[in-house]
Amino acid sequence: MLKILTLIALLMASLTCNAGAFSVTPVRLFFDPRDKAVAITLTNDGDEEVVLQADVYQWMQNLEGLDKTEPTEDLIVSPPSLRLPPRSRQVVRLGLLIPRDKARQMTYRLLVREIPEAERRKDATLQLPIALVLNMPIFITPSGASRKIDCGWDKGEGAKPSLSCLNSGAAYAQVRSAEIRRGGLLLGKTEGSPYILAGVRRSLPLQDADPSAMAPGIAQLTLVYDDLKTETKTIEIP
Repeated sequence: MLKILTLIALLMASLTCNAGAFSVTPVRLFFDPRDKAVAITLTNDGDEEVVLQADVYQWMQNLEGLDKTEPTEDLIVSPPSLRLPPRSRQVVRLGLLIPRDKARQMTYRLLVREIPEAERRKDATLQLPIALVLNMPIFITPSGASRKIDCGWDKGEGAKPSLSCLNSGAAYAQVRSAEIRRGGLLLGKTEGSPYILAGVRRSLPLQDADPSAMAPGIAQLTLVYDDLKTETKTIEIP
């Protein structure tokens, strides 16, 4: 057993981790009504060359509001793969290949992956690279499309209160925060910044909910979106 443990320790000591250092701007891609293509900039901030691969997926949400992606050829990435030298940058373009939906926003995801290349160091140790993946949303929005969020009280599983929010609009909504108050007293709030795509209903669990203050009646719901616009509505707690 001691020999086995010693062998494992020697193997672990010979492995090091290496993570690439690349970035992408912007982190969200928006096609305006007249745009046929948009561009991103890939930057290698490290001292080693990185190999990158970009792929596009159609982005949907199911009835529970969970994300689902599928490979698609609706958009083209040029170039789809590249070698980025140290301390350099390159522009990559995305072009739409299909007609736009004139009634509802089209949503996709762009995944930029680092393709690791294993190297053996001069001291004979094996260097294990860590592959980075950046996942960015793409929104192709028709003229006049906007979000429309309506939320109701949802007791939720295990009696944990939640908000059930339906986006009946034609464009995504990203809820940065939601707070329920009554007479200035905070009853509960959400955490995270979930997306709610057009036509999707999603449950937003309430954190720090005070059960003793959850008496039936009317309360005020304040929603803050990613564009920092706010909406204040009334909500009925059953």
